[in-house]
Amino acid sequence: MAVAYDFDSEAFDEAVQAAGRRAFEETLAAGLPVFYLDSDGLNVMELADGRRFEIRWIPGAPSGQNYEILRELKATPRGTACPSSR
Repeated sequence: MAVAYDFDSEAFDEAVQAAGRRAFEETLAAGLPVFYLDSDGLNVMELADGRRFEIRWIPGAPSGQNYEILRELKATPRGTACPSSR
């Protein structure tokens, strides 16, 4: 029997945000960079040490070589950069 979900609820929104936060933190903890679009519309790469960079995607380039670092961004307090924490 299928479970009925209320997709238009605050509880569902909170669960999605919590799952996004966990995935964000687990990826950084594994030593992998996290890529996201920040609240200013910048493409960002964040590293496990907290450094953040504005990037530009290179269409058609192979994975791992498909972005260019444009500049380092000002440091933000831990836990505030993840898009799902806003």
